[in-house]
Amino acid sequence: MNNLLFILLQTAVPTAEQIQQKRDSIREGARMMVEYAKENPHDFWQQVADKLLQFGLKVLIALVIFFIGIWLIRWTKSLLTRMFERRKTEKTIASFVSSFVSISLTILLIIITVSTLGVNTTSLAALLAAGGMAIGMALSGTVQNFAGGLMLLAFKPFKAGDLIEAQGHLGKVIEVNITATKILTPDNRVVILPNGALSNGTINNFSGRPLRRVEWLVSVAYGSDAAECKQAILDIVNTDSRVLQADTDTKALYEELNISNYQLSTVKFQLDAIPAPFVALKSLNANDITFVVRAWVRGTDYWDVFFNLQEAFYTELPKRGFSFAYPHVDVTMLNA
Repeated sequence: MNNLLFILLQTAVPTAEQIQQKRDSIREGARMMVEYAKENPHDFWQQVADKLLQFGLKVLIALVIFFIGIWLIRWTKSLLTRMFERRKTEKTIASFVSSFVSISLTILLIIITVSTLGVNTTSLAALLAAGGMAIGMALSGTVQNFAGGLMLLAFKPFKAGDLIEAQGHLGKVIEVNITATKILTPDNRVVILPNGALSNGTINNFSGRPLRRVEWLVSVAYGSDAAECKQAILDIVNTDSRVLQADTDTKALYEELNISNYQLSTVKFQLDAIPAPFVALKSLNANDITFVVRAWVRGTDYWDVFFNLQEAFYTELPKRGFSFAYPHVDVTMLNA
């Protein structure tokens, strides 16, 4: 790395001898121009006027090309936006592609505008390449994030609007750009996650499937009738209309959730039949017995159903004669 930087610096910085040669060349050119102006003043000023006119025309053409190019870039972005909206493309892909196309076209426009002024674009390209290499070494992390963004768009582990947990943060995806992903946390904070680390880390997508299974653990005291307790828990679960039953029409459900046949065949997230709510004795603990409760709901109803039924278990089970256990010690006194 140090050797490469030394070579670049040696190539880019002229020596004192080269600087002196440039100065001598400029002085000699200026002297010859002054002598020519004295000997042929009419021809000299005519040539100056012609050069200024030619340069002015180049500047005018360059400005016209620049402003037309800016208009074309904006028109292209607007066209892409309309095309993405018409095809209902994911916002993450639309945002990433629009940003990439805009930056690429802007760089191309600058090169064309400069070449119109008569500047040697070969030297400009070499300068851009050298600068790009230096910037690339300085911004290696940014390049990694750019590659991570491409990976996220290629494999699509999430889309805009999904609730994800990644890099220790939980939130809804609001934007995926070239180098980072923005998520909105439940307490209304915007967290920016670098795409490089995000693409190489674990992503928990809570919105990745339209249906989710909710699970509760309900512990009651020893001595409770297992069969009656199971039935009581099941009755409480079935009182919530958001819990899907075994006789649910899956075709109508997928139409309601706006899931296409293509998604059904490629993503493979559908259930041919919705499992009925399930209750079973899970474990015999030191102070209580634990029942596991499982039910299927729409993904958007997951947390509401979880918290509402959790509260229903706490309030309704005691009314039916089932008490909740707590750590305790039984002491038996024996007469000597």
